[in-house]
Amino acid sequence: MDMGTKRVAGIIAQVVLLLSSSYGTTGEEVCESALVSNLPPSSFRSSSQLSSSHAPGFAKLNRREGAGGWSPLTSDRYQWLEVSLGERTKITAVATQGRYGSSDWLTSYLLMFSDTGHNWKQYRQEDSIGSFPGNSNADSVVQYKLQQPAFARFLRLIPLAWNPSGRIGLRLETYGCPYSSDVVSLDDGSSSLVYRLSPGPRRSSRDVVSLKFKTLRNSGTLLHAEGEEGLSLSLELERGKLQLLLKQGSSSEPRRVASLGSLLDDQHWHYIAVERHSSHLNLTVDKHTERVQIPAEFSHWDMEQLTVGAAQSLGSQKPAISRRNFHGCLENLLYNDLNLIELAKDKDHQVTVVGNVTFSCAEPVSIAVTFPGPQSFLQLPGPTASSSAGVSVGFQFRTWNKAGLLLTFALPQEGGVVWLYLSEARLRLQIHKAGRTLLELTAGSALNDGQWHSVELNSRRGRLTVAVDKDEGGVAHASSSITAGGQLFFGGCPSEEDSQECLNPFSIFQGCMRLLSVENQPVDLIMVQQRLLGNYSHLLIDMCGIIDRCSPSRCEHGGRCSQSWTVFHCNCSDSGYSGATCRSSVYEQSCEAYKHNGNTSGHFYIDVDGSGPIKPQLVYCNMTEENTWMVIQHNNTELTRLQPSPGGNQHLVHFDYSTEEEQLSAAISQSEHCEQELSYQCSKSRLLNTPEGSPFSWWLGGPGPGRVRTYWGGAQPGSQQCACGLQGDCVDPQHYCNCDADRMEWTEDSGLLTHKESLPVRSLVLGDIQRPGSEAAYRVGPLRCHGDKNFWNAAFFDKETSYLHFPTFHGELSADISFLFKTTASSGVFLENLGIKDFIRIELSSSTQVVFSFDVGNGPLEVRVESSVPLNDNRWHRVRAERNIKEASLRLDGLPAATQEAPTDGHFHLQLNSQLFIGGTASRQKGFRGCIRSLQLNGVTLDLEERARITPGVRPGCPGHCSSYGSFCQNGGRCVERANGFHCDCGLSAYTGVFCHTEVSASFKSGTSISYTFKEPYELSRNSSALPSSIYSDMTLRGENVSLSFRTNQSPAVLFYVSSYYREYLALLINKHDMLEVRYKMDNSRDVEVLRSRVRSLANGQLHTVSIRRLTDSVSVQIDQNAREEFNLTSDGELNGIKMLVLGKVHESDEMDPDLARLVSLGFAGCLSVVQFNSISPLKAALLHPDTSPVIITGPLVQSNCGSSAAANPYAAENTHHLSDQSGSVGSGQPLVNAIRTDSALIGGVIAVVIFVIVTGLAITARFLYRRKETYRNQEVKGVKQEDSPDFPFNNQADSQNVSCENPKEYFI
Repeated sequence: MDMGTKRVAGIIAQVVLLLSSSYGTTGEEVCESALVSNLPPSSFRSSSQLSSSHAPGFAKLNRREGAGGWSPLTSDRYQWLEVSLGERTKITAVATQGRYGSSDWLTSYLLMFSDTGHNWKQYRQEDSIGSFPGNSNADSVVQYKLQQPAFARFLRLIPLAWNPSGRIGLRLETYGCPYSSDVVSLDDGSSSLVYRLSPGPRRSSRDVVSLKFKTLRNSGTLLHAEGEEGLSLSLELERGKLQLLLKQGSSSEPRRVASLGSLLDDQHWHYIAVERHSSHLNLTVDKHTERVQIPAEFSHWDMEQLTVGAAQSLGSQKPAISRRNFHGCLENLLYNDLNLIELAKDKDHQVTVVGNVTFSCAEPVSIAVTFPGPQSFLQLPGPTASSSAGVSVGFQFRTWNKAGLLLTFALPQEGGVVWLYLSEARLRLQIHKAGRTLLELTAGSALNDGQWHSVELNSRRGRLTVAVDKDEGGVAHASSSITAGGQLFFGGCPSEEDSQECLNPFSIFQGCMRLLSVENQPVDLIMVQQRLLGNYSHLLIDMCGIIDRCSPSRCEHGGRCSQSWTVFHCNCSDSGYSGATCRSSVYEQSCEAYKHNGNTSGHFYIDVDGSGPIKPQLVYCNMTEENTWMVIQHNNTELTRLQPSPGGNQHLVHFDYSTEEEQLSAAISQSEHCEQELSYQCSKSRLLNTPEGSPFSWWLGGPGPGRVRTYWGGAQPGSQQCACGLQGDCVDPQHYCNCDADRMEWTEDSGLLTHKESLPVRSLVLGDIQRPGSEAAYRVGPLRCHGDKNFWNAAFFDKETSYLHFPTFHGELSADISFLFKTTASSGVFLENLGIKDFIRIELSSSTQVVFSFDVGNGPLEVRVESSVPLNDNRWHRVRAERNIKEASLRLDGLPAATQEAPTDGHFHLQLNSQLFIGGTASRQKGFRGCIRSLQLNGVTLDLEERARITPGVRPGCPGHCSSYGSFCQNGGRCVERANGFHCDCGLSAYTGVFCHTEVSASFKSGTSISYTFKEPYELSRNSSALPSSIYSDMTLRGENVSLSFRTNQSPAVLFYVSSYYREYLALLINKHDMLEVRYKMDNSRDVEVLRSRVRSLANGQLHTVSIRRLTDSVSVQIDQNAREEFNLTSDGELNGIKMLVLGKVHESDEMDPDLARLVSLGFAGCLSVVQFNSISPLKAALLHPDTSPVIITGPLVQSNCGSSAAANPYAAENTHHLSDQSGSVGSGQPLVNAIRTDSALIGGVIAVVIFVIVTGLAITARFLYRRKETYRNQEVKGVKQEDSPDFPFNNQADSQNVSCENPKEYFI
């Protein structure tokens, strides 16, 4: 084969290889061709070379020419290797290799890109990781695929670390493909492109405009789209950010609707796109997209003209000249895939070129320098001797830091020094000489905003001037003159051993500088970089490495982002969230969760999805009942009356709830049960008519605006009935609603809506109110829900090898996990998810330690929390773990959080691919034995119970909550287990409330008496009742525990009296000296024994607490926090045949000694609270359960909160009586619930009254016979309103609330 044939074959082979590398098997273009291997040596440059055989041209992958790669003269961080690719190229990967046959290789490096060979931009993986790992030997190739391709002509690699046993050595390759683009440059204030759309009907339901731009100016109009009726849309740069402006009408001002991006004036290419849909816009800047809602007028808007680079009005023929016009370059300007730059090149009639427009990008060269850290400084020679009459220095800077030294130099005489520095984001000049400050000037403010600011320092002819941003930022003058010494130091000082003439008492400067000038002569920073001018250390020259860590903001949930050069901070105040990035909610997820924190009724913010997107909502949590109710109000929960409205067909009522739609739907979905009262009261106003006909009225309920519902409260969905139709007791059997009888008498249809999918009620449409004589009233109650399906969702793992598995956990940059656990085991893995290298795990490592560990590619990291008490105590413990780009944190119960900061230079994505294991591991080792509950990942609750039902070795649910929550039951309350949670039984406590913590108190007048009768002798042998011991007790006492609280101004006064069938008694009283006396008479043959406390001033109107304990003849008395006093009795220590306990005035005093009889006749005026006699609570029985307790109330008795220093429960204090809870007389024409004005109803009412009178008479007679020895001052008995409480199993089932208020009702007998 001759040479020509060989050459042709080689060319063909190269073409085939090129085609195969450009297209994959599917025909789709791939971009991974080698870019460096075929470049000539002239395409390579470097900072230096060790020898000609170590030249940069030898730095080609897998080549052995020369010395087998590039090595610089010295190995330090100031070296670099640069490659020119000839034209802008798409770069997708980079590969490195050490120098062949040596011990020289890189272990870490930075990658820079540029279009011009200046103004380099550092490539960052994942937005913040700047460095790339290198090699571990000289021969292996390490390749990294860039997450986002780079588009550049020049590539520069900067070594950061290398083999410590060798030196810098490098061979490299980059991969990619050619990149074609159309470019246009808009160079002056009048340049623009104008594209006029063809007239005609709407062209598309979707418009997309996209382009790339680069500029050095931080302000200017990029796009202006205008259409009919003066509607316009603009994209403008403002202080380096992109603003989206909408204008509605020619006379209105543009309104900013979105702001995105930052530092867009860095002379690098940035991609923007605007995608218009019918109701919203998608605005994209680089990789970040924001969805923006737009006014309805824009949904049908036809764009007629698009101006690029200026804001030219529709129909205007003159160029819009403005200092706000865009200056810079544009690339690939597309409108709906139409290339407008290409059209402009072709002189298409739809595109008009205005002003100085060129189809290339001529970029100005601006050399910047970056001061990244504490050892950075730039040293330049000062003014020459010929300019000794003064000094003139200028520069521009940008930074995020509030403080830092910008410039310092020595004064040639007397050892003085000048400092120009930032302090509190203001520029300050200080002249210091001989240990004192001679002069201080201040100019500018808020100079840490990341914008470029110019500084000019001039001293001439006895006048010193410091100017910031010309005249805009402020100018400071002084009548003084300074002259620079030998050297100028920018940003910092060399180390002390290297320089004696530079001192920096301030912070170091971190930021960028450019356009430096000394004596009005620009400083050539490239000469500085080449060590031909001045000196420097730890600088990045020919680039500005500023990063905006707050754009986009990493602060979640509305947290406010602020930053310095190296870190950002999130201010979470007023957001409802906490943590380094405001991710963790400070609120509980439900009222149920608040109850299990020990909270009582009140308004609370709940956050149903924790760290998720749904905002916290304010609700009322009613914890006075066995179920914990969440109450969500709307704008009209009262009964509303409607008058006839002739001419009006329907009456529409809309209900606005106190929470947003997303919050409302989530709260309903999470609850176990929801209900809402729906009531309609009518007089000749029909409601649903008949099942066959269309209804007169309906309501809308459910998510969003709701769906039409044609059934009423108390009926089933779809039935088109009311409650009476379901129960078969409507007033007219031919109809299924009472109101459909169409009678003049007032009647009602009401009931509860309990179908969650139909809730809440959104609106009512009432139809039959226009006829003469038609009247109606409606009421839609608040939404009430109880139960929390997520809070109690639990699984029990009974083996180490058992586990539940779920789909892969996604928490790439931020993740949070929370759950509760209880166990008796000392170790076990709660949760694990694995990747190829990455993993995340939470485990109980010992009986006192929980560990949160993970690896995101830079090595395992652990966060530990140590508990001082064992965690395997079979009680619930709460774990909350979070990882974000700032830190990892772990919380256990109420212990302080343990944290580990993330590396300062960035973060990595957590990349997992296995299933998520709960309660175990993939290896089935170190599994967890016990219960896991309420497991939330990123705010989403995993359904453990559903998965446990089908998984062997795991059981759904987890009983036994009293061990954890039983301590909430106070004052003798007993914890009762429930399937989901617990309940406090207050039957043996003198207190009431959800945790037996609410004082039961009453105000007594001098005539008030409560008599509590014990079992009579003949009853002892009868098994007459199964009632608890809080009602009946044994007859003979060898001891007692008595406690009560009181406040009074009366002395003497009897607080408490217990009588006996054998003329024995116990009396507790305040004597005339305001001291407490306990009187025991336990033997008829002996005198009364009087025990006097030494505590004084008990009748001072303050609340006092008394505790008395007796065991046979030993008695102890404690008052308030005073020391307990001990007494001994001389009697036999038994109180026999106890008969009655009396609070207040004692009416039977015939068998008492005269002194006590006189005292008890005075009665008691004041407050008694939480009275307890052994297991009996007489005051509680009288106030809350008078009809089912053996008590007699005489005189005025007022339930009050007088026994508590805290305010009354706000929920219980509400005296709200809805009409559905009332009854009344018929005949006023007013809407009354449960009062049906018909003849049969009247007859039934008369019969009911007669029956009530007969039953009441029998009850009074029975009580008179039962209380043989009692006398009554009044014959009418009124019971105190009862609490709907499970404290006593025999209470009635009336729907009532706890009466504990400041203005209570009085009850008389």
